[in-house]
Amino acid sequence: MPGRNVNKIYLEESYYHVYGRGHNKGVVFRDDDDYAVFLNLFKRYLSNKPVQDKKGREYPWLQKEVDLLVFCLMPNHFHALIYQRNSDAMTKLFKSVITTYGMYFNKKYKCVGPVFQGRFKASMIDRDNYLMHISRYIHLNPKNYERWAFSSLPFYLGRQKAEWLKPDSILEFFDGRIDYRKFVEDYENHKKMFDEIKEELANY
Repeated sequence: MPGRNVNKIYLEESYYHVYGRGHNKGVVFRDDDDYAVFLNLFKRYLSNKPVQDKKGREYPWLQKEVDLLVFCLMPNHFHALIYQRNSDAMTKLFKSVITTYGMYFNKKYKCVGPVFQGRFKASMIDRDNYLMHISRYIHLNPKNYERWAFSSLPFYLGRQKAEWLKPDSILEFFDGRIDYRKFVEDYENHKKMFDEIKEELANY
């Protein structure tokens, strides 16, 4: 039977929560360099200008097609919140990132076969309040989320900047970065929403 997402149709001008995990729940980021390579792939495809390889050939340039709003990389999975303008933009982005990263990983660790478990999972977000909660859920994935280096939270708090990440789409719901930080910290009152998200992902 085909996987749930093999022939799934995604919509243009829409927000999606994207999730992918390692094959057989295996670790996909073994050291800091692995995290950096994955993030540099976002930079490759989402920078303000097309990026070229060593032979001068341009990689797919998706900056005008999809916005990366939130991300968090964990040892055996990743989360992202995106806005796509074209119906196939998200698929083009994550197919490129996952395929290229898989080639890097297998070469580095002398492995064969898929690194990630099938296609990514993507759930459409159609409510503003749910959009805000998803951003918080993603940022709270690590237990030490305030010190975790591989999420977009440092960008939301003004500690880092990158042209390939678009936090303003979420921050515009808040009265600045301090207000967003308080929102992230005040998660106990919204545990039910978090449980709903986890239940949704458990079916993946």
